[in-house]
Amino acid sequence: MPAPQKAQLAQLAKVLFTTKMVRLPTDWKPPGTQYPDAFKHSELAVPPNPPNNLFCEVSLNQYHVDTAKKIGKAFEDYIDGICDGICDGIDQWMKLTAFAGVIINGPVGVVTPGMVQGPPLGPLILNKAPMNTPQEQKYSNAIANAMGAAWQTWHMGIAGILTYPAFAAFPGPVAPPTPNVPMPLIALPSPGEVGLSPKALQGLMFTNLADPKALHAPALFDALATAFNIVFQTFKLSTTVNNVMGTGPVPTFAPPFVPVGPVVGGIGNSPPGCLK
Repeated sequence: MPAPQKAQLAQLAKVLFTTKMVRLPTDWKPPGTQYPDAFKHSELAVPPNPPNNLFCEVSLNQYHVDTAKKIGKAFEDYIDGICDGICDGIDQWMKLTAFAGVIINGPVGVVTPGMVQGPPLGPLILNKAPMNTPQEQKYSNAIANAMGAAWQTWHMGIAGILTYPAFAAFPGPVAPPTPNVPMPLIALPSPGEVGLSPKALQGLMFTNLADPKALHAPALFDALATAFNIVFQTFKLSTTVNNVMGTGPVPTFAPPFVPVGPVVGGIGNSPPGCLK
């Protein structure tokens, strides 16, 4: 299966953002009794933005409605862009990642932490992350570096079992390179996944941002971290480990008395791109 899809991640993040009910302008309070006199009658009450607008206007004043619409569109574009960067980064990571040194005895290939080898995800995300303004640069670096660090911890901790049924009783002195039975990635857990939980990921984004006054960062980071975790669970379920080529000796092979035997002390490696 392909990497997480931008449209799915972005749409989910936007929906989650709208649930925060962020109102613009922030901390606004109606001025004195002369406030209505400062506007034309037609400006005092206009139709509100649709419910899927990322921000809520504090009143139906035309300027409040227009501001919420304009800033909402800018944030929609940013979410689309950063989700594109995240999904493209994971796609590139999948193409470059390999398994190395899987320990094979009989039909069982043991994957221990560190055997999944791939590039840092953060720089891959930044290749396409929005950088059009100083604020976008701050957000993108905070998000990409947080996801990159958490992803690295997760993938370096992956462990579990791959299977090679033919290696249980192989009719020869050495089993030739043989691919593993395709295994769903979700079957190979990692203790590092805790770092990809919404709260952990959001906290790391805030730490990287280092700007407690950055506008709307809480809503943005929470929406992205929660949406990503949901999509990540689907990614693990739909992605399989393929073509980890195992080989190894069959020390008990001694025909005609012992015509077959198990592989002992074998090893499994894959080319890049074994996650599909």
